[in-house]
Amino acid sequence: MKRLVSLWHARPRLTVAFLLACFATLFFAGRFVTFSIYWAQHRDMPVEPWMTVSYAARSWGIDPGALNDLLDLPAPEVKGHPQPLTEIARDRGIPVDDLLADVEAAIAALTLTEHAE
Repeated sequence: MKRLVSLWHARPRLTVAFLLACFATLFFAGRFVTFSIYWAQHRDMPVEPWMTVSYAARSWGIDPGALNDLLDLPAPEVKGHPQPLTEIARDRGIPVDDLLADVEAAIAALTLTEHAE
């Protein structure tokens, strides 16, 4: 602790920069661990109405853009935010169960093509 105090007196800007770097490292390391644990536990989840296309694709380890293209869905930027599958079904005027079946079939097709390569 004495060393940190003496460093503070000798070079306060350098000490602040060092402490900020330490906090940034801890923040990003904690974020990395949190996301890693979360996605390790949410792999291959069944598709549910509350999910967005990106969430379902990430859960299954496929490209969200490819899933959007295969289902002929609008990009998330069109509405300004990612839409849950319930909103997409409502906008299309189809039952949510039909859209869920389409998403599951598309995921199955994409996972088969990725495993075949």
